[in-house]
Amino acid sequence: MDRVTLRGLRARGHHGVFERERAEGQTFVVDLVLYLDTRPAASGDDLTRTAHYGVIAEEVTAVIAGEPVDLIETLAQRIADQCLGHEAVEEVEVTVHKPDAPITVPFDDVTVTIHRGRA
Repeated sequence: MDRVTLRGLRARGHHGVFERERAEGQTFVVDLVLYLDTRPAASGDDLTRTAHYGVIAEEVTAVIAGEPVDLIETLAQRIADQCLGHEAVEEVEVTVHKPDAPITVPFDDVTVTIHRGRA
């Protein structure tokens, strides 16, 4: 399977279990790997036969900025579902970064990565 990768999609969201996270919000970063067969698009040089990554990027940032959830696991699942709504996408790997997570010790990042495919 071929891959289209988007790294570092950023948007402000109000996700988290703490009131401060919900009220103030924070930046979330998402990396995507879209798994698809690019041959149909390549053979005809046809955008309509592949995953339009510009549209997917806009949709994913809208999910991040959208309805708050407690867990980044839930956010990752919502993003995966959005990506799999595109006909060309057979599988997706979603990594959600929460670099400003409320952790009391020094850290670089918190991530959750899921891999989902069509049922």
